[in-house]
Amino acid sequence: MAISIKSPKEISLMMKSCEISARALEFAGSIIRPGISTWEIDKALGEFIKSRGARPSFKGLYGFPGNACFSINDELIHGIPAKRRILKSGDIVSIDVGAFKSGFHGDNTRTFAVGGFDAIPENAQRLLEATEQSLYEGIKKAIPGNRVGDISNAIQTHIVSRGYFVPTDYFGHGIGKELHEDPNVPNSGKTGRGPRLTAGMTIAIEPMVTETTDKTHILSDDWTVVEANGGLCAHFEHTVLITAGEPLIMTKLC
Repeated sequence: MAISIKSPKEISLMMKSCEISARALEFAGSIIRPGISTWEIDKALGEFIKSRGARPSFKGLYGFPGNACFSINDELIHGIPAKRRILKSGDIVSIDVGAFKSGFHGDNTRTFAVGGFDAIPENAQRLLEATEQSLYEGIKKAIPGNRVGDISNAIQTHIVSRGYFVPTDYFGHGIGKELHEDPNVPNSGKTGRGPRLTAGMTIAIEPMVTETTDKTHILSDDWTVVEANGGLCAHFEHTVLITAGEPLIMTKLC
């Protein structure tokens, strides 16, 4: 698949799907509380997205059963929502959600502190802060003339400097008419490598960070990826437009 360069009209349409995705993630955060199940949040998210005239990007994608991914504590990505998965105070949960409207997808992720930021242990607080900051370090490099590797290296450099790990099997991606398009956007790499960034490209930048090792494995549900040592995981993501100047975060709410 060739890298897609979006026209101004396509960007305008995609901005709408990105806003719905961002609103959906904001909504999810507003209903997180100790005692709620990920199934309840997922059901509410699906209804929220549909009420905006869109459809959940993840539902049925490659056979995934949920409207969004819910990854708790040592789970890195692709956690399946379920009635038995009850959140408790002190947990951290990554919610990855996208919306499809008018032919385009938006995609974003945030790791939330259940019970509030002060309810989670200090090591979890530090991990969340480092992972979120690495996302913005990567976004700073999303300018025309740079290469994908400049984004990747900025993320990796920040994460390693904080003592954490970046699994190399999972990465960000181009996004548009398809949820996953070219190019891949790794969370580690060398500067000056990879496809050159051009105005009109839209990419999902998403650092996925582990606490004690870069090794992971997939659970028996064939979806959920966990940290091999049982350490905590965090995940933050924005959909970003490469412009003629500074990058535009399409899933950032004003």
